[in-house]
Amino acid sequence: MELKHKDNGEKGAFLFRDEGLLAAEMTYVWMNDNAFIIDHTEVSPLYERQGLGKQLVAGAVEFARGRGIKILPLCPFARAVFDKTPDYNDVRLTR
Repeated sequence: MELKHKDNGEKGAFLFRDEGLLAAEMTYVWMNDNAFIIDHTEVSPLYERQGLGKQLVAGAVEFARGRGIKILPLCPFARAVFDKTPDYNDVRLTR
């Protein structure tokens, strides 16, 4: 499976598909040109415990670093990953 990214300028998602089936998805909404909010992460029960959720967060962090922007992780899963991964603090936006 390959990590995919889609964005329409207002919102976007990072996702994994497996033979056409949605295995995992993390959605976000743009706050402004410099930050987005991760609002939801979901992994299909068929793909749980494979690390796909963490890979989605890692993809968002890589995207943010590449653009020099910040992430506000409001989704409980994404927030937990950020809390456990101090290396992500450079892109974390806090309120």
